[in-house]
Amino acid sequence: HCSRATGLPALADDSGICVTALNGAPGVYSARYAGEPRNDMDNNQKLISALANFDDKRAYYYCVLVLVQCEFDPSPIVAEGKLHGTIQNVAKGNGGFGYDPHFYLDQYGKTVAELDLEIKNQISHRALAIQNLLTKLDLKGII
Repeated sequence: HCSRATGLPALADDSGICVTALNGAPGVYSARYAGEPRNDMDNNQKLISALANFDDKRAYYYCVLVLVQCEFDPSPIVAEGKLHGTIQNVAKGNGGFGYDPHFYLDQYGKTVAELDLEIKNQISHRALAIQNLLTKLDLKGII
């Protein structure tokens, strides 16, 4: 739609959190997992409650970017990024948003909400998806 309206390339993204024990939920429903209006505290509470009877707390943030170069681009460029972690019951940290206070990263010994913004911006699922997209654009000779 954006490419049609502007005559320019367009980039779309979607992100969410996928939890192994919940068969990938909340996934595409992450922002409104607890319903409307969207509310981070309610979403987190629903997630913690849904995982109460599971030992497996593995999860990953997932981002997909799609770039079309024109309205009828026959081969859009799709790039993805994943950040693996685990869900912890107790929220920690004041940074970030959404599920970040409950999303624990073993390699840092912190939740995403406890990370310095500079680090988060380097390792996030969105950062990884953008790096993937840039690599694909470079390989196609677009950049």
